[in-house]
Amino acid sequence: MSNLIEVKNMSYDYRTEEGSFRAVSDMSFNVDRGEFVAIIGHNGSGKSTLSKNLNAILLPSEGEVFVDGMKTDDPANVWKIRQTAGMVFQNPDNQIVATLVEEDVAFGVENLGIEPEEIRRRVKESLENVGMYELRERQPHMLSGGQKQRVAIAGIIAMRPKCIIFDEATAMLDPSGRQEVMKTIGRLNKELGITIIHITHFMEETVNADRVIVMEKGRNILEGSPRDVFKNVKKLREIGLDVPYMTDLAQELIADGLDIPDNVLSVDEMVEELCRLKQEI
Repeated sequence: MSNLIEVKNMSYDYRTEEGSFRAVSDMSFNVDRGEFVAIIGHNGSGKSTLSKNLNAILLPSEGEVFVDGMKTDDPANVWKIRQTAGMVFQNPDNQIVATLVEEDVAFGVENLGIEPEEIRRRVKESLENVGMYELRERQPHMLSGGQKQRVAIAGIIAMRPKCIIFDEATAMLDPSGRQEVMKTIGRLNKELGITIIHITHFMEETVNADRVIVMEKGRNILEGSPRDVFKNVKKLREIGLDVPYMTDLAQELIADGLDIPDNVLSVDEMVEELCRLKQEI
């Protein structure tokens, strides 16, 4: 089975004393093993609610969600599902529980009943994978926001998940911290083969994804490669989303009469296209 996550006609309702509110409506998609999927949408589009349904923090009101073949609404599967699909949230302070970095990374593994020698090995490997091993004896409150988030990621990696869900994990970080975390996410996906689901409202963080899903009012309204999705500049702006800076610049240059593609995503691609134009002059 190539699909690690399967979402089938899933809807989720928040229930209050006044009634219910449908946050996600009839969503269906699959995530392949080793895939990097980015999910974007403005605030209130349902993307965080969706993410919490992917590892059984929330359970569907309708439809089904499967993680590595396990149905999320089966209580017998919950523990295994959360070992398979780890989750990193917005605020790293909410996930850090120990007074030293290495102790915090060890916390989740200890709860799995792993032998001490194996715990030490996993902690070392996990901290090395996020570039934080040299700070293993540092107190977490002495770290920057990006460093704290990398410690939170290390704690998840140590539990050996097949998938990591990042629920706006860069939202509270400065540009430097976001860059640190995105480099880590890319390395986990490309070098370790960990499946990534990245919920974000920073468009630049999606350009290296295999696939982008755009949500609006709880629905999947657009899906495809970053290059295909961000060609839809008008449609994205109609729902309050932006596009990567280089795509925006490409659109402006095209409007001024320059012959460049409308789906440029990165600075390197833009430089290449401008150099090509200069050679043709």
